[in-house]
Amino acid sequence: MSSKQNRILIFGAGVIGSIYAIKFIDAGYDVTMFARSNKFNALKENGLQYYEKGKVKSVKVNIIDTLNNDDVYDFIFVTVRYDRSESALSALRDNQSKTIVTMISNSNGFSTWLDIVGDRLLPAFPGVGGQIKDGVLHARIPPKALAATTFGEISGLVTERVDNLVNLLRTAKLPYAINPDMKSYLITHSVSDIALLSFLNPESKKTARNITFTLKTYLRAIQKAGVVINPSIFKFVLVCPNWILNFFFMMWLRTKMVKDMMLPDYAINANNEIMQLENDLLKFLSQENRV
Repeated sequence: MSSKQNRILIFGAGVIGSIYAIKFIDAGYDVTMFARSNKFNALKENGLQYYEKGKVKSVKVNIIDTLNNDDVYDFIFVTVRYDRSESALSALRDNQSKTIVTMISNSNGFSTWLDIVGDRLLPAFPGVGGQIKDGVLHARIPPKALAATTFGEISGLVTERVDNLVNLLRTAKLPYAINPDMKSYLITHSVSDIALLSFLNPESKKTARNITFTLKTYLRAIQKAGVVINPSIFKFVLVCPNWILNFFFMMWLRTKMVKDMMLPDYAINANNEIMQLENDLLKFLSQENRV
């Protein structure tokens, strides 16, 4: 599939959607962004503004605030936060596009999402981060060893649309990984998000201890509920002494990556998302433990 054959809709104009939009535009794809109200007006007037190499740059992008059911795209990337996921997918319920890529955390499985959009759902997890300050995107795309756009069919099969998404990301020079068990992957990452972002404060020694305790507690809980720890690197957390993890997280909180991705600011802005992730995780664990 060549870049000219792909129409892409980015549903959501926050950090994640903006980064992927820029990368896909640079790769020559036909990109449209869906945004509303002030975000729509700002993008229409100023383009997509981003900070790169010490300068603020801007790229023009097609912007819509209404999506017709017969406006068909090869890929729709849903890049909203978890607490807005059902609302976003409901807006796409009757659209005829065949592949909806949810670049969203998920702590309790796909049944609700499948009820809304059916087998068009292709779950994924973004491999990028950053923050928007004063309307300007400050993006960070870590090396593949640290993060990659991760996706896969719920069935675990490598289908034609998975291959097409691989080609899309490869052309856009975005690190990627196919994961055959996206349910376990997203639940495990939700545990990580809950632990890291619930207490994020680079100056607090207590923060590291809270992260360690919460991460271990929920990893044990999902494992007991039959969820495979995925990616497997998180299994190391369960056997690692607390004092080592505490030290690791103290050092991590002081890294350039945390500063560049503006994680403390993100943690404040994403408070509702983290709360819903945790609430839904607890519901999921309750249901699984009753089986």
